[in-house]
Amino acid sequence: MPSFAELGLPEPVLRALVANDFTEPFPIQAATLPDTLAGRDLLGRGQTGSGKTLAFGLALLSRLAGAKARPKQPRGLVLVPTRELATQVVDALAPFAKALGLTVTSVVGGMSFNRQASELSRGIDLLVATPGRLTDHTTQRTCDLSQISITAIDEADRMADMGFLPQVRRILDLTPGDGQRLLFSATLDGDVGTLVRQYLTDPVTRSIASSTAQVETMEHHVLHVDNASKPRVITEIAAREGRTILFVRTKHGVDRLVKGLRRDGINAGALHGGKAQNARNRAIAEFKDGQTPVLVATDVAARGIHVDDVSLVVHVDPPADPKDYLHRAGRTARAGDSGTVVTMVLPAERRDVDRLTRLAGVRATNTDVAPGDAALAKITGARQPSGVPIVDPPKPAQNPRGTGGGRRRGGPARSGGQGGGRSGGGSPRGRRSAA
Repeated sequence: MPSFAELGLPEPVLRALVANDFTEPFPIQAATLPDTLAGRDLLGRGQTGSGKTLAFGLALLSRLAGAKARPKQPRGLVLVPTRELATQVVDALAPFAKALGLTVTSVVGGMSFNRQASELSRGIDLLVATPGRLTDHTTQRTCDLSQISITAIDEADRMADMGFLPQVRRILDLTPGDGQRLLFSATLDGDVGTLVRQYLTDPVTRSIASSTAQVETMEHHVLHVDNASKPRVITEIAAREGRTILFVRTKHGVDRLVKGLRRDGINAGALHGGKAQNARNRAIAEFKDGQTPVLVATDVAARGIHVDDVSLVVHVDPPADPKDYLHRAGRTARAGDSGTVVTMVLPAERRDVDRLTRLAGVRATNTDVAPGDAALAKITGARQPSGVPIVDPPKPAQNPRGTGGGRRRGGPARSGGQGGGRSGGGSPRGRRSAA
């Protein structure tokens, strides 16, 4: 494995890598950086958690170094499918942008359009965006993509699944046709091929693993339960020690489960598309810092949560297809760490889940479990909850109008990339896993 220095990265980036505890490149970074730094169009495929964010991000920033953006005209672009992923990408790249004297920000839905327009008007070197909100800005002429020299599309297969490809095409049509384009994803099939043929020129393909490959540090289990005992089994699993994500099919199911867990003494947070963006940001932040050890989420979060040390992922409701299984599972065993993935299966779901795991390319151990079982505790660390309800702190009283109250909520955070922050100031703390 070559060193970061041998890959040809600029000296300021090398110093920032050391300062943020990145000691050696991950395989996807070593495989792609020589081509991307040389200006080649590229298709990159690696399992989630493999380090794709730095693979394309370091290339974009290095190639943008040495010049500055004009007002409303960013020079580099990263397209992502979700608000959460946009935040994660900005967080990961901010220290390296700062080292090169560049600015990076995000424009996503759910945040103030006018504040994002103000950021853009000051000149942004690298823009991280969701397709819908970026389309709003280009339509309103608060963002001009005519100076984009390099574009990266992250999670391209998810873009296709979520119906973003028409918007992505319109966005790419607004960028110079001779610009460099990078496409990264866990899978490169289906509609993604159309995007490649239309917009990439003589691309080189770098793949470090099959899209269905089983991660060696990840254990897969299918836990067979009956309808009556499933709620209690889930509660005992959630009471375990360690950072845990529970995936549920619907947002109402998320809210219902969180309410029940908190009633049993388990500090759980909710993440789904029905929540305001500042509430989603807060849920992820509290999960990251350990304040909330259990996160209950819908699939909206499967592509947007990049948190180290998630030791268990639970499919409370089995996912709809193999891709969803892999992306949910990819929240654990990141960057070489170990993790466990558990799928809860009712008797009527057995046949479908057997087919799902087979198509996902994983080898799962099947176990019948009930509340209090030793096998359940061995696999997941399940234990009895405290039974002492978690009580939410009282909400602060609203300041009366005209008293010069506190800072208005919902605006972009500086340096952290929360939906529109700019990295010109202090950089966030570096993380070893920046996928």
